[in-house]
Amino acid sequence: MFDILADLYPWTKSLHVMSVLAWMAGLFYLPRLFVYHVEQAAAQGPDTDALFQTMEYKLLRFIMNPSMIATWVFGVLLALTPGVVDWGAVWPYSKAAGIIGMTWFHHWLGLRRKELASGTNTRTGRTYRLMNELPTLFMVVIVISVIARPI
Repeated sequence: MFDILADLYPWTKSLHVMSVLAWMAGLFYLPRLFVYHVEQAAAQGPDTDALFQTMEYKLLRFIMNPSMIATWVFGVLLALTPGVVDWGAVWPYSKAAGIIGMTWFHHWLGLRRKELASGTNTRTGRTYRLMNELPTLFMVVIVISVIARPI
C-alpha cells in the first residue's frame, strides 16, 4: 500500500493543496459573513437575515465541510507516504497543532452559524472581526512548519 502512496504522491499533494485553499477561503469568508449578518441583517429585516442564513449554511455545508474532510484525508495520506515526514523533527507536530486549531475554529464557526440561525447569537461584529484573524495565525504556523521547517 505504501508503494502506491509513493507513486501517487504528486497527485495526493496536489489534491491536498487544492483542498486546503478551498477550506482556507471558507475560514476567511464565513466570519466576515457573520460580521455583516450581525451588523446589517438586524437593521434591514427578516429577508436580509434569511439571505445571510442561506449563504452561511451553503458555504459551510457545501464548500467548507467537504474541503476540510478532503484536507484531512489527503493530509493523512501524505503523512503515510514513505519519506515525506521526518517524525523525529519538530515541524510535523507544530503543523499538527495548527491543523487542530483550524479544525477547532471550523467547528466553532459551525456552532456560531447555528446560533445566528436560531436567533440566539450574543456576539458582536467586533468579536467576529477579531476571530477572523485566527485562520491567518494558523496558516502562518502551518506554512512555516512545512516550508521553513525550523528546528
